[in-house]
Amino acid sequence: MRFQAEALLFDNDGTLISSMESVHRCWRRWAEEHGISAADFERVELHGRPAVEIIAELLPEERIPAALERIEQLEVEDVPGGVVLLPGTKELLSALPRDRWAVVTSATRPLAEARLREVGVDFPAMVAADDITRGKPDPEPFLLAAERLGVDPARCVVFEDAPAGLAAGRAAGMRTVALTTTHTAAELAADVVVPDLSAVSAQAIDGGVEIVTAG
Repeated sequence: MRFQAEALLFDNDGTLISSMESVHRCWRRWAEEHGISAADFERVELHGRPAVEIIAELLPEERIPAALERIEQLEVEDVPGGVVLLPGTKELLSALPRDRWAVVTSATRPLAEARLREVGVDFPAMVAADDITRGKPDPEPFLLAAERLGVDPARCVVFEDAPAGLAAGRAAGMRTVALTTTHTAAELAADVVVPDLSAVSAQAIDGGVEIVTAG
């Protein structure tokens, strides 16, 4: 498929990079420290959601601030050696004009920046959990990214691996490209489904970017 856009908005973990082993390792340790049973922990969806929302499902409100600080500490400490680039990331990002793309992540800014630095990704713009009041699947993160880039949301393309992120992109009125790096194709509702970013190529054109997908 070939289409044009004014800006490309990328989820981070599961889209540009993978830190899933680190995520599960840190959250399991966090749950043990906070006395959360394995059964209760397994019922909570971790991927593609802000940590504060995950914690709010597991702990009373008065414990959230300290618990949030602790999981961020664990995850940042686990970044060295715990992050890998996913296929096609460097090649696709290097083909994009720097004013035409942004990272839109459910992680906090310190954690997201640490993960991207670990794999050598120099990003021009980011919307992180610290910047929003409502996380994915709410459209707020993607709408804010479009606003910061100065583009019409309808002219943006969202790249996501999680159902919550794809739902947020659709709610923002954006075209969506799903990657099957974390979920199966049957679990992902998107305009285009590809295995990973190695199936996507792009080139700058007047007023934006032309994208070609092999999916």
